[in-house]
Amino acid sequence: MKLSIGSRCVKYLMFIFNLLFVLTGIILLSIGVAIHGVYYEYQHFLDNKFLSVPSLLIAIGAIIFLIAFFGCCGAVRENYYLIITFTSLLVIVFILELSGGISGYVLRVRASSIVQDKMKETMRMYNNTEIQLVWDKLQQSFHCCGTKNSSDWTNLHMDIPPSCHNKVETIDPKNSNIFSGEVYPDGCYDKFLSFIRSHALQLAGVGLGIAFIQAMGIWFSVYLARSIRNSYESV
Repeated sequence: MKLSIGSRCVKYLMFIFNLLFVLTGIILLSIGVAIHGVYYEYQHFLDNKFLSVPSLLIAIGAIIFLIAFFGCCGAVRENYYLIITFTSLLVIVFILELSGGISGYVLRVRASSIVQDKMKETMRMYNNTEIQLVWDKLQQSFHCCGTKNSSDWTNLHMDIPPSCHNKVETIDPKNSNIFSGEVYPDGCYDKFLSFIRSHALQLAGVGLGIAFIQAMGIWFSVYLARSIRNSYESV
């Protein structure tokens, strides 16, 4: 069995594509793990759908390493069935990546109402130690106070938390706080929303961008499988 010059070029291009394919898997894993960590850290202000999208990208990244094996073996050995298996798996990955990319964009749009509702809900539970730690970390990290501003705390008949101040000094032995700095003037909602939207946009861009690369791989593998089948039939 001998492939035409064009088919042989596609064969080698497909082999090169598989190396790129492995790189895309590494990119998906890296970005998925990083953003999953960010979302998990602030999960009290989000819902489970935000964690599901990076988790999907992590799963796809791991699966890609297995799929690339079929593609490389099929191209090198010019095996029709391995290439068909590779193509079928690639179509599934393509669909999953499109879903992940679209979901990332949808979450970016929906983030506004979700974040605001979660912030208002958790502010009322500030006396809970876990919630207190999360809010303190948010306010210190983003240099903000409350959802819209510091008045959100007083409206709930609570003292403005120490984490709302740009500098806090503590004296012993009573461990009472002296606020030597001013309260952060900005609320956390706008800053955190911008932060979350930028990560959701990253997920959408990576998912859709790599899906485009997978579409090229599908074309290569379909063309090569057809050429191999025609070569078998001509023998």
